[in-house]
Amino acid sequence: MALSGVRVLELAGLAPAPLCGMILADFGASVVRVDRAPRSAVSTDVQGRGKRSLALDLKRPPGAAALRRLCCTADVLIEPFRHGVMEKLGLGPDALLQENPRLIYARLTGFGQTGKYAKSAGHDINYLALSGVLSKMGRKDENPYAPLNLLADFAGGGVICALGIITALYERTKSGKGQIIDASMVEGVAYISSFLWKSQNLGLWNRPRGENMLDSGAPFYETYKTSDGKFVAVGAIEPQFYEQLIKGLGLDSDKLPSQLSFSDWPKMKKKIASIFAQKTQAEWCNIFDGTDACVTPVLSFDDVASHQHNKQRRSFIRNDQEEISPRPAPLLSRTPAVPSCKRDPFIGEHTEEVLLEYGFTKQEIAKLYSDKVIEFRNPKSNL
Repeated sequence: MALSGVRVLELAGLAPAPLCGMILADFGASVVRVDRAPRSAVSTDVQGRGKRSLALDLKRPPGAAALRRLCCTADVLIEPFRHGVMEKLGLGPDALLQENPRLIYARLTGFGQTGKYAKSAGHDINYLALSGVLSKMGRKDENPYAPLNLLADFAGGGVICALGIITALYERTKSGKGQIIDASMVEGVAYISSFLWKSQNLGLWNRPRGENMLDSGAPFYETYKTSDGKFVAVGAIEPQFYEQLIKGLGLDSDKLPSQLSFSDWPKMKKKIASIFAQKTQAEWCNIFDGTDACVTPVLSFDDVASHQHNKQRRSFIRNDQEEISPRPAPLLSRTPAVPSCKRDPFIGEHTEEVLLEYGFTKQEIAKLYSDKVIEFRNPKSNL
C-alpha cells in the first residue's frame, strides 16, 4: 500500500485524531494507538481499524521516557492534547525532534497552538462557529445549526491533519527532515469552506441565511418527503437539469415562474413538495434514474450498502464481525487501500508486541509492567 513502512504513533484522543490515524492505517501505515494507563474505561475509539494498542502511563516519568524512545524510530506522532500538555510531560516537539530530526509531529487541536483560545476547551460546534462557517448554516428564520460534528472534527480536523502528514512525509523525501504540523480545526474547516469565501461576488450568498440557492432557499436544491415517509434529494441547479426535473414532476415549465425568480421560490417549494408526496421514493427513482434531473434517494444507513450504485463500486465493506463501514477513499489504481477486516484493538492488546518491535527488551518490558507503567489486555508473556 502507499504508506507501507510508515510508523505512526497516535496518542489516544477523541474523534478527529482517531480518524486521522485510521486514514493512515487504511493506506498502509503501521499505526500504534498509545492508550492511557492505568485503564479507567473501555476505549472510545470506534475508528481503530488496522491499529494496534499500547497502554502506557505518560504522566509517570518512565512512561514519558518510553514514549520518547518510541518516537526515536517513529515517522509520525499524532498528538491531540490542548496546548502545553505535552511540554509539561517533557514530550514537546522541540525535545522529540532533537532526538529524531525526521519525526513529523502532528498537533491536532481545535483552536491551534497559538492565539487567545489556544488553551481553551471546545467542540466541533465551537470551532465551526469561530470559523465563520456556522453562520451560513440553517434554514430561514431558524438558528444556525451544525451538521452533526462532521465538518470541524472530521473534515477540518482529521482529514486536513492527514493531508498535512502525507504532505510532510513527501517533503521529507527531499529534505530528510521532519517538521511540526499545527492542525487547527477552526482553520481546517475554514479552509475547506474556501468556496464560500471565493464565491461571495457571484451572488450565491447575497440573501439572508436560508434564502440562497444552496442553503435550502431554492426549490430545486432541497429534500422532499415521499408518500412512504422517505425522502429524495434534488440538486437541479443548471437550467437543462431543472427542465428535466420539471418534466419528471409532470409540470409544464411554460406555465411556471422563472427558475431564478426568488420571490416565487416559497410557492414553488410547496408545489414541488405536494407532488413528491404523491409517490413513494422507489417510484420517484424509477422516474428519475437515468435522467440528469439530479434527483437521488436519501438513503438510510440500513439501505446505503445495498443500493445498486454502491454495490457495483463496492463502496461499503464488512469486517469480521459483520459491521458495515465505508471503504477508504479515494480509490488508487495501483496501490489501493486494503483496510483491515479485524475488530478494533482492545486497550493494551499489543503492548508487549509493539515494545519488542520498537527495540525494548523483555527485561525492560517486565520492569515497566511491574512498575504499572504499562498494561496488557491479556498478559500472555512470561514476565
